[in-house]
Amino acid sequence: MTPPAASTAATPAPPALPETHPLPTVPVEDAAARQFRLLEATAAHFTGPELFTADAGVVPGPGRPHTTARVEAVLAEYFGAEGAALVQGAGTGAIRAALSAAVGPGDPLLIHRAPVYRTTAVTLRGLGVETVEVDFNDPEELRAALATGRFRWAYVQHTRQRLADSYDPGEVLAACRAAGVRTIVDDNYAVFRVPACGVELGADASCFSLFKLHGPEGVGVVVGARDLIARVHEDNYSGGGQVQGHQALDALRALTHVPVMWALQSRVGAEAAERLAAGEVPGVVDVRVANAQDRCLLVQLDRPVARELPAVAARFGAAPYPVGSNSRYEIAPLFYRMSSSSLDDAPELADWVVRINPMRAGADLVLDILRRSLAALAGHPHDTSEAPAADEAPAADEAHSDPTKD
Repeated sequence: MTPPAASTAATPAPPALPETHPLPTVPVEDAAARQFRLLEATAAHFTGPELFTADAGVVPGPGRPHTTARVEAVLAEYFGAEGAALVQGAGTGAIRAALSAAVGPGDPLLIHRAPVYRTTAVTLRGLGVETVEVDFNDPEELRAALATGRFRWAYVQHTRQRLADSYDPGEVLAACRAAGVRTIVDDNYAVFRVPACGVELGADASCFSLFKLHGPEGVGVVVGARDLIARVHEDNYSGGGQVQGHQALDALRALTHVPVMWALQSRVGAEAAERLAAGEVPGVVDVRVANAQDRCLLVQLDRPVARELPAVAARFGAAPYPVGSNSRYEIAPLFYRMSSSSLDDAPELADWVVRINPMRAGADLVLDILRRSLAALAGHPHDTSEAPAADEAPAADEAHSDPTKD
């Protein structure tokens, strides 16, 4: 992009936006094939009438509803895993269940040297594990740590914790496997979006939220090795902790839409980024496609108004904060701050960079909302005359607690 104009005393120059290394995505045709494969796995474990009925409770035998067990079998087959366990607590609950089944107080756990998602940090603190950080971007440092023989388990986040992260999750998992170290992968924001999730790349477990995949609130899943899944089921013996049959069926139905939906969303994001880089919207200095949590656009502005922009964008139809980040509630483009973990690593970007996720919209709407919002912030009321009134939209700089693991 064209470099920003020379700074003045009134407006400082924006900080540099680091290079990002987005994860690969899935083309629409491949996504359609994945949808068909999911239905083939469903047909292998459900008869027709069973897709319209659901049971509940701690059913004798499986210790959970039969419907829930069938959905788990579908997911295990689809991902080529030995087992699956549906859990309450969405992605956070899945990560907590898997880590609790694998490690305990004082156990060393190998993790990436980067800010940890705050809910994951709570889990690690509660388990009392000894986290040992190594830079996954440096293969030699990773191999040296693995060669010590100190670790039984490593924890890998599939999407990026730092904007400049460049490691290939598959290569990290392969290095761990070669050293005899088992792995748990946080696949939130990655599964169905990338060509292969953690368990498909050889991890012992993939953990992710089904709420982020248009499923019902609070449902997550651990997919992976038989012994780990058995321990998750064993630990989750309470009736109140079960994912009931109707929830499991709801999640499965929603998943059938996700592969194609996310492929389209990735395509729209790439188009929007290309058009912004070409200078289509005045006031934009730079743009990056990034897996900063969900795959999104990081848009750098020529003025430090990023904190104010989400509330203004809401007047033109944007969502000013997430619900589950790609949950069933989110259809409008999301204009929001960078994730807390990203800002922990690069706090200087807070005033200059806004995170945009197209959600179900096209690139035309994304750019139109951004153009009109920047015009409004610059004091050009003629560009905002058709904006609907905001109903007490929360200010962008309020201390929202981001429900998407920020």
